[in-house]
Amino acid sequence: MEKIDFSDEPILIEKDDDGEFNNPSTTKEPPKIHRLEESVVNRIAAGEVIQRPVSAIKELVENSLDAHSSSINVVVKDGGLKLIQVSDDGHGIRFEDLPILCERHTTSKLSKFEDLQSIASMGFRGEALASMTYVGHVTVTTITAGQLHGYRASYRDGVMENEPKPCAAVKGTQIMIENLFYNMTARKKTLQNSGDDYPKIVDLLSRFSIHHIGVGFSCRKHGATRSDVHTVASPSRIDAIRSVYGVSVARNLIKIEASDNDPSGSVFNMKGFISNANYVAKKITMVLFINDRLVECSALKRAIEIVYAATLPRASKPFVYMSITLPPEHIDVNIHPTKREVSLLNQEVIIEKIQSVVEQQLTNSNETRIFEEQMVQPSPSAPVVTGNDSHSSPSASGGATGASKSQKVPVQKMVRTDALDPAGRLHAYMQVKPSTQLGRNASLNSVRSSVIRQRRNPKESADLTSIQELIDEVDSSSHSGLLEIVRGCTYVGMADDVFALLQYKTHLYLANVVNLSKELMYQQVLRRFAHFNAIQLSDPAPLPDLILLALKEEDIDADGSENDDLRKKIAEMNTELLKGKTEMLEEYFCIYVDPQGNLSRLPVILDQYTPDMDRVPEFGLCLGNDVDWDDEKICFQTISAALANFYALHPPILPNPAGDGLQHYRRKSAVVNLDEDMNRSANEAGDDEIEHELLAEAETAWAQREWSVQHILIPAMRLFLKPPNSMANNGTFVQVASLEKLYKIFERC
Repeated sequence: MEKIDFSDEPILIEKDDDGEFNNPSTTKEPPKIHRLEESVVNRIAAGEVIQRPVSAIKELVENSLDAHSSSINVVVKDGGLKLIQVSDDGHGIRFEDLPILCERHTTSKLSKFEDLQSIASMGFRGEALASMTYVGHVTVTTITAGQLHGYRASYRDGVMENEPKPCAAVKGTQIMIENLFYNMTARKKTLQNSGDDYPKIVDLLSRFSIHHIGVGFSCRKHGATRSDVHTVASPSRIDAIRSVYGVSVARNLIKIEASDNDPSGSVFNMKGFISNANYVAKKITMVLFINDRLVECSALKRAIEIVYAATLPRASKPFVYMSITLPPEHIDVNIHPTKREVSLLNQEVIIEKIQSVVEQQLTNSNETRIFEEQMVQPSPSAPVVTGNDSHSSPSASGGATGASKSQKVPVQKMVRTDALDPAGRLHAYMQVKPSTQLGRNASLNSVRSSVIRQRRNPKESADLTSIQELIDEVDSSSHSGLLEIVRGCTYVGMADDVFALLQYKTHLYLANVVNLSKELMYQQVLRRFAHFNAIQLSDPAPLPDLILLALKEEDIDADGSENDDLRKKIAEMNTELLKGKTEMLEEYFCIYVDPQGNLSRLPVILDQYTPDMDRVPEFGLCLGNDVDWDDEKICFQTISAALANFYALHPPILPNPAGDGLQHYRRKSAVVNLDEDMNRSANEAGDDEIEHELLAEAETAWAQREWSVQHILIPAMRLFLKPPNSMANNGTFVQVASLEKLYKIFERC
């Protein structure tokens, strides 16, 4: 009997596609393990770090913040797939570092692993820029302090393609990514079909802007003239939330704070805002920063949602902003490829304490609910039936026939244009020469939707009795008839340098722009008292020189050294006076005069509007001479009046170049030649006789003023202005036409 040996390895017998057993001798061997190519490894890693366009923007914005930038601008095309451009004004990148800038694991944030225990920057691994070069075409333009020019370099697959090229550059760094995911077809097709990447980018920038309030952010689509996110540095967190998420969110927030300093339990400090019982939303908005890092924490989010569901009867979805500060050694930032999540020491204890604080604050706010009464507004297109039209109203027995007749507007009552239809404005009948310098050709409707909602008064109630008395005087002296005109008027165009044409129903009015803007600014100063945002002057203006300049303009005919000495003395005395009032001016009016006597800060009275800086000398002189500092109420009134006069829309100092005004911009030789022929037309002079630079400056100034009248003054006037009784008699409003009267005249013809 033959002995069988079972010591060999077992043989696997598999069936083929026809169900027959394969020959054991043809069984496949185990696959061989081999090293992946470095390019494949890097592309796989890049797909984890840069998951979507918003991931790339988050990394670039965090790099800009690490570079101590004060302004960050983002431009996006096709949701970020075609173009992502992030520009900042940070410290820039050294020329010596450009060759290894986009290599993996090259960073300036740490040098050894132990540094992670005390990391304070938002980037640290050196993977972001490298990952972007493996899935897109990256171009970097940068300049550092002290350099005469910047450098531009292109990168692909982590390697710099060519030597950096010298180029013109502004302070900071600009990183541009083109054709993102060009080599990842499946992901690119998925993102192209989603269509929600740009809203994610806007949401990301909105979150950054309400936490980093010392940095200005902007985000817009490529080719768009209006930014979808536009914030400036603000000292107030609530103001930042108001500008980004709107007034309805900001006015329904509760400030919360929590902290613990128990080494055996938890060590943390939390500050933030949560929505109260009056806030209603369909989904939760939670903005969470831990050690200034934008992260997500599903456990904390769930804990807060439980509190709201248990406390509020409708289980409303809250708005939550929280900033948690922990010791660096108590947080692990290296647990997620995109740094979206972090791990906290004693996380359960921290969440429990925060949850209890939220519950306590929410319970207290729920004891007093506020219900707002809303009035249904009539449709803008519906005809308004006044007392004079009562004869055309349907009778009780008229039924449908009477109702249909009431909708017919008499010919003499038809309004040519309204606020929603710009077709009736003068601009529709004029060929306006495009100005590349101005760049502001947006329609009123598009501007209203993005700007007007930011112009609401931040604080209607005054803190001081004297200010409240001044506001009461404004309210009590308001002319009801003019108020109705102001609220419902439509801008038609500028009639001349001072008067604008406004239409209200079937009447046409000439309105004095200077008087209207001065009164509007005065009332806005009172209502925004002690709650101003700031305009920071790039170059502080010396008050003695400003006041001296204003004195010379007032007394232009007086000459002699004695007059010069007197002016200098007055300028010095006024400067010393204002330096002594710096604390009050800064606190109440956001006017800052530094110890050296330089004016460096002015208030924002109307958002999106900057006063004519050529009138700063006159303003400085008014503050020194015209303000009564002894009586509180008169003091505030005179300062407000000085600000109102400064911010009013006066005609620019340069003459209007339109029409005959062009002769002011001819060279002197051309003017002499014109004296020989007084009948010569102003437009017949050759182009070589005109000061083109000065003319372009004047055209820009006058076009800018008209834009401000149409898009800033008139919309703000509709919202805020309460015209005083004096405007009915002092020529501010003059009726020039009435459609009913014109109709009667033409009937007789």
